[in-house]
Amino acid sequence: MTNPADNLSTLVAAFAKSLAIAPDRVVDTLAYNAIAEWDSTAHMLLVSELEGAFGVMLDDLLAGIYAGAALAALAWWIEA
Repeated sequence: MTNPADNLSTLVAAFAKSLAIAPDRVVDTLAYNAIAEWDSTAHMLLVSELEGAFGVMLDDLLAGIYAGAALAALAWWIEA
């Protein structure tokens, strides 16, 4: 079974790397297009980064939703 703390660290790192922001800026209210760094190009980088980090395939699942919801959904899926 995976460690939820490790999953969260991996998610935060993926968001921070893809959006080129500090990890402390990855918060539950972070949303697509809410910050200048999260544009359509960074979004595609994020999807790719998450797919690689967790071995999943996303159909642009994260478009227009909050980072917190994405983190919770992915954490649930990974633990299932």
